[in-house]
Amino acid sequence: MRSIEYVTGDATLPRGAGTKIIAHVCNDVGGWGAGFVLAISRRWPEPEREYRRWHHEREGNDFLLGAVQLVEVAPDTYVANMIGQHGLRHDRSGPPIRYEAIETALEKVADRAKALGASVHMPRIGCGLAGGTWDRIEPILVRTLCAKDVPVTVYDFG
Repeated sequence: MRSIEYVTGDATLPRGAGTKIIAHVCNDVGGWGAGFVLAISRRWPEPEREYRRWHHEREGNDFLLGAVQLVEVAPDTYVANMIGQHGLRHDRSGPPIRYEAIETALEKVADRAKALGASVHMPRIGCGLAGGTWDRIEPILVRTLCAKDVPVTVYDFG
């Protein structure tokens, strides 16, 4: 089983050779405009455009918690839009993060990474606007990606 590699850097500039998947958490209400998605949109227009289309054309598609949309942004780079946040803000039930949905989405990302021979790159997903904690996210990465021998790099911006 692989371990998670932690580095300082920009997750939109993934390190290493070969195919890469940049994973990040999206909400289930079609909102795109704060947090890590801004860095993605500055680098590539396709992930935002495809996410908005996915949300807008929901009838008959899988735009639900736990779903993943893989968007090719370069011949060897994909962005995984993962629906792991319910709404945009804290409410009576707590923060918008949904750990179970993130785990479901990461299981799908792991399968896609294995099929593509890809490594997975991300910031500390779910720990910003979604309101999650890394001590709950990290074990999910271990169960879903590391256990399937998928190389994982987590970026702390600096």
